[in-house]
Amino acid sequence: MPLMKTSNPALSDSTFRGLSSQYGGAIDATERMTLSGTVNKTGVLLLCAFATAAWTWHLFAQSRDMAQVAPLLLVGGIGGFICAMVTVFKKEWSPVTAPIYALLEGLVLGSLSALFELRYPGIAIQAVSLTFGTLFVLLLAYRSGLIKVTQKFRLGVIAATGGIMVFYLLQMLLGFFGVRFLAVNGSGVIGIAFSLFIVAIAALNLVLDFDFIESGVNYGAPKYMEWYGAFGIMVTLIWLYLEMLRLLSKMRSRN
Repeated sequence: MPLMKTSNPALSDSTFRGLSSQYGGAIDATERMTLSGTVNKTGVLLLCAFATAAWTWHLFAQSRDMAQVAPLLLVGGIGGFICAMVTVFKKEWSPVTAPIYALLEGLVLGSLSALFELRYPGIAIQAVSLTFGTLFVLLLAYRSGLIKVTQKFRLGVIAATGGIMVFYLLQMLLGFFGVRFLAVNGSGVIGIAFSLFIVAIAALNLVLDFDFIESGVNYGAPKYMEWYGAFGIMVTLIWLYLEMLRLLSKMRSRN
């Protein structure tokens, strides 16, 4: 099976390519990546993220003071980014770095979720439900063959994801000079439509991730790639959840 491209930077098309010369097809069957193993590892990472998110949420709920969790948000954000970069470049370390990444990102998710919840009660559980509902529906659609990952589909999602990342980077840089994109960040029709578009692209990245992990299983990748595949799914899920929060907050602010 040819190697699949994905717009998720953690699961790029070169992820398995370098394994060919290193392992060839000589890996014992018990030491190869499996789909069930990747699913189990994804569950472990989700539990790690939930644990630190719940702890951070509890701290904020007690004090109602963002200053109490701001250091955790900063540590989680910076530490999670560094850990993600290490995981991408040192895939064989993923059995250790992937859980650490999930724990750090849990600090970010818990802090931001509690902050949104304070302003819009009930928004966190809505975002969680929509995120996992999207995950299960797309997984079912992919496994049933309803969604097929063609080359055009793949290129379209990759191009859209790249465009979004460039826009976010540009927005951050221009923000230092006082330039604000009020229309796309506001709660008007344009802002909500923009968020819906980003949510859709983030969701479609899950389909590419499923396809890519299946390719790795068929390719006979080494066992540690189960952790790396789970890490890639977590990257997309976290992005999707944060975009769900933004979308719901825009919709709630109109009421």
